Amino acid sequence: MRLRNKVAFITGGARGIGRAFAEAYVREGGTVVIGDIDLGAAERAAAEIGPACSAVYMNVADFGSIQAGVDSVVDRAGKIDILVNNAALFDLAPIVDVTPASYDRLFSVNVHGVLFTMQAVARHMIASGRGGKMINMASQAGRRGEALVAVYCATKAAVISLTQSAGLNLIKHGINVNAIAPGVVDGEHWDHVDALFAQYEGLPKGEKKRRVGQDVPFGRMGKPEDLVGCAVFLASPESDYVVSQTFNVDGGQWMS
Repeated sequence: MRLRNKVAFITGGARGIGRAFAEAYVREGGTVVIGDIDLGAAERAAAEIGPACSAVYMNVADFGSIQAGVDSVVDRAGKIDILVNNAALFDLAPIVDVTPASYDRLFSVNVHGVLFTMQAVARHMIASGRGGKMINMASQAGRRGEALVAVYCATKAAVISLTQSAGLNLIKHGINVNAIAPGVVDGEHWDHVDALFAQYEGLPKGEKKRRVGQDVPFGRMGKPEDLVGCAVFLASPESDYVVSQTFNVDGGQWMS
């Protein structure tokens, strides 16, 4: 029960990694509010997780929606102790095919959403005087370039940089800011990724997933549940002295 009496706000928590975190936080005694642009899916997920979980509408690409979502969580739960910036989008294309629309869409969610959700929650945490925990979902893609994934890689590199800067700036208020950088994680998200790769690499459906599973050191793709231990640690008092760090998790394997 490491999160007893704590309130966690998870963006993009209706499915996948965000939902796995929500379930884990409730098991640890926390109260969770899922913020998602798909309110119906978020409400269904919350109902399945249990009475300690609820949902609010939030579009992290819209500044006004971010503030409204944070205000709604505070009105409903009284506070926010933990923020998980999980909402993100993926797209890919060769450099010569990248469009302004795709670029703007990814940066508006993956970077704008992370920065301004951190800002809104940080203002609340500072005013409350209780400090808090922020966890941003980065990616191994943010530490390297990939031939077809230039824009997504750039957004996740920005998340890592924002995490480092925010951690250094907010620790004086007792707010820890850290990131988790997964490798390939199976699920609905990867089904979408696999389909996009198939368009450009001419692979049969599911073939990219099979090849990636063979290539990771652990011998399989990661699962959302593989990231839960790190997410609980970073949300708990055990991480009080971790100011600004990126935790790399690849294929179910921790890497230092």
